Amino acid sequence: MKKIALAFVAILFSGNAFAGGILTNTNQNIAFNRNMARDGIIGIDGVYSNPAGVVFMDNGFHLSVNWQMAFQTRTISTTNPDFALGMNNNGNTTKEFKGEANVPFIPSLQAAYNTDCWSLQTNIAITGGGGKCEFSEGIGSFESAMGAIANQLQPLGTTGYDADCFMSGKQYYIGVSLGAAYKLTDNFSVFGGARLLVGSASYKARMNNMMVNTAAGAVPFGDFLDNANARIAGGIAQYAEGISQIEAGIAQYKAAGAPVPEDLTAKLTAAQAAKAQLEGSQKSLQTLETYREGVSMMSDQKGLGIAPIIGLDYKVGAFNFGAKYEFKTRMRMKNNSTVKEAHQIAALNKYRDGSSVPEDQPALFTVGGQWSVTPTVRVMAGYHLFFDKSAHWYNHDEDKLDGNTWEYNGGAEWDATDKLLLSAGFQKTNYGLSDEYMNDMSFVVSSYTYGLGLRYKVSEKVKVNVAYFQTNYDTYKQDVTPVVTNATTHNDYTRTNRVLGVGVDITL
Repeated sequence: MKKIALAFVAILFSGNAFAGGILTNTNQNIAFNRNMARDGIIGIDGVYSNPAGVVFMDNGFHLSVNWQMAFQTRTISTTNPDFALGMNNNGNTTKEFKGEANVPFIPSLQAAYNTDCWSLQTNIAITGGGGKCEFSEGIGSFESAMGAIANQLQPLGTTGYDADCFMSGKQYYIGVSLGAAYKLTDNFSVFGGARLLVGSASYKARMNNMMVNTAAGAVPFGDFLDNANARIAGGIAQYAEGISQIEAGIAQYKAAGAPVPEDLTAKLTAAQAAKAQLEGSQKSLQTLETYREGVSMMSDQKGLGIAPIIGLDYKVGAFNFGAKYEFKTRMRMKNNSTVKEAHQIAALNKYRDGSSVPEDQPALFTVGGQWSVTPTVRVMAGYHLFFDKSAHWYNHDEDKLDGNTWEYNGGAEWDATDKLLLSAGFQKTNYGLSDEYMNDMSFVVSSYTYGLGLRYKVSEKVKVNVAYFQTNYDTYKQDVTPVVTNATTHNDYTRTNRVLGVGVDITL
């Protein structure tokens, strides 16, 4: 039954709802949404993507204000033989669990003040986290827990189960960076700065109104436990009394020096075995007391972290190259939770009140280039490497990955007129996933992202960006160790993601 207890856990929405690594969002400006290859460009959005290159912009104050809307679903299709016992599953062993993560307002701001050889910069954005996601019917781990319980209790007369499950969670890492770029020559610049990361998360999970089906119909799980415990206790008492009587009879034979009849010895052995079996059932029921009134959890988490950022930019002819390295951000998220003490359900201990959970944002290296093919056409490409396996996450989840996350991207821009710029781009994201790492509490899936959009020059000082991007995710297929039954449990993971965005760039 300890395995059953481990099956019920609260969800961690660490996978971001935007673009980028497992704990890093890279779409921090609308220019990225219309063209993901921004690592070697020169523009105000470079405050995030290529900060060293911003110094090559004109002197003065540059500001970019952005608003994005993200709409995402997360879908897990779980196949488990125990699901056939679900009273509302019609005998099916496969069930789909769908969560929605809609974020209607994702703001960001980039600003730079350029003067001669210097550029002073700041960036404020949601640099990590997955927004808010809600599973109105819970997830497969919840369903599997109830199915395993019903399976375990079949010898006591259960033929099915039912429960109300719900889960929601949200996680935001708000980043505030400050730094400066310096132009060493007319062609080469460097950047140094740091980012303060403010983490905020909250999680809610419940599994209640638990029912088990019996010959007498569906009954509340608590009532079933009471009745089963009473029947088992009565049976143990009867066997104990019978054993006492048999032992007394055997003692009489021994006192008289007569041989003990074999049938009497056999009765004693059978009665002792039956009593031991009932005592085993009694202990099994005791392990299920955690579920008597269902299981629920609420937790709020807060944390802070800071990390340096360095970068460089080099211009040669029609080419521009940029590179950036963000150091690992050490994050410890402190819990304010309803889980006050060590819990029988081990995974809930991640949310134990007062504990600090390691949730580092991995170091990130980016490099990219831009080629001005003609005065009105530019093409660009880039590469990202997230050092996931060097981060520290709860229960050392980083060690379960097969490798680090990497991305490559490409794009193009065309000045269609003096006022209108059109652009499009793509990005391939590959996570170092493994069956051991993947679970329905927290998952990411490798993907392709496509974006397109425009920039319109309203005046010499004001430009408006509009963009849309969509992420097409792979389906990750996983076979997992069964909870109770010998049959294999299978999960299919996938997601959808669509983002709309509008931004305004201002030069003063």
